[in-house]
Parts: sequence; structure tokens; C-alpha cells
Amino acid sequence: MNAPEGYDKHAFEPFAVTVDLAVFTVRAGALQVLLVERGQDPYAGQWALPGGFVLPDESAERAARRELAEETGLADVSGLHLEQLRTYSEPDRDPRMRVVSVAYTALLPDPPEPRGGGDAARAQWLPCDGLGPLAFDHDRILADARERVGAKLEYACVAPAFCPPEFTLGELQQVYEAVWGTALDRPNFRRKVLATPGFVEQIPGAARLTGGRGKPAALYRAGTATALHPPLLRPSPEGRPSS
Repeated sequence: MNAPEGYDKHAFEPFAVTVDLAVFTVRAGALQVLLVERGQDPYAGQWALPGGFVLPDESAERAARRELAEETGLADVSGLHLEQLRTYSEPDRDPRMRVVSVAYTALLPDPPEPRGGGDAARAQWLPCDGLGPLAFDHDRILADARERVGAKLEYACVAPAFCPPEFTLGELQQVYEAVWGTALDRPNFRRKVLATPGFVEQIPGAARLTGGRGKPAALYRAGTATALHPPLLRPSPEGRPSS
């Protein structure tokens, strides 16, 4: 594309655009995030969210998918649903130069083990709780992404994205408990889920033993609904249901 006559593209100081990804999964009953260990300065040896610079010939989403594959070794990311979180543009967020980052969130059920690549020394799934300081402003991005996912679980039918294609209501409850960081009443949770049209669909005749000596638990799959009516609100900090 040719610039209009008289326009000087050098009149403004150039800056870079990057992408950062907060990719979550639930493992062993805990919410985990995919992190990479930086292999070079700045912040060499420190954990960070996967991401990198947007190339001149690609969109931000395309760059996000490329960087995720390069830095973590997750080969099949073409079908991964990415949701744009927000843009981070503080002037001093990167010590190298002015960098504006477009952040994305994604949810994965039972993902494979990652491996480092590109400028990442290694990649690993780590519990969100108890992490040390992350590189750049990634602590803020991770906190924002976690809050976004927690809020979406209240109003949108996204929780099954953490589950395998066929899951029990107990497994679905574990997703809510891991993301929200609180225990839920099992009968009350089951009642709310089954009373929400299109949230989940029971698979006829399918069941799975879940441990103990009880009868096999019924299996469900994601329904066709995209929004929860009424919303499934998280408990208040005092332990009482939110209004």
C-alpha cells in the first residue's frame, strides 16, 4: 500500500506489537496455566506467558497461534479457540523499546505436555496459585485473564471446554471449583446445571465409574446453548450465594 503524497511515516517514533497468551487447563483439581521459561534477556530464566512479536505480514491472532506453536511445541493449535482479552500499552512495560501487546486467553481440556522452542528454554503447565513474579507485566495479564475466565463461567457455557468430550457432572463441578477457588455444594450445583436449558446433554446409556463403591456416574456432553439463563453465580467471599 502506497502512503499518501506528503505523508512522512518517519514523523512518529516506531514501536512494536506483540501477542501474549494466557492458556488455561484444569489438572489434578487445580487451575493451571501454560508458561515458558525465557531463554534470553530481558528476564532470562524467568517464567513468562507464551508470546512474541507480530510480523509485518500477519494479524495478531495469526501471530498468537504461531508463537504458541513455536514456543510450546503444541502442534495442533489451528482449531484452538482464542479470545482477545485486552491490549496492554504502558510505555515502560518492555525494557527494550515501546511495545504494545494484544493478550489472548484460551482453554484446553487434557492438553499434551509442552516443550520449549524458539526463544523459550522450556515450557510447562504450572498451577496458577503460588507462582513467583512473571516477566514483563505478565502477572497483571494473568490476573486479568483468570478473572475473565472466572466471570465467563457465571454467564457463558464455557466450562465444558475444560472437560473431555464426555464428562460427569462431578468433573464439571471440579472445573468451577478450580477456577473460582472455592468448594461448591454438590446437590445445589447439579440442580442448577440440569435446570439450565442447553447447558449440558446427557448421553443416553453412557456411564463411568468414578471411584468408590457407588454406581457409575452418568455422562454428559456440552449442549447447544452459549449463555447461562439464569447465570450460575459464584459464592460470595463470605460463603453465601451471590445475589
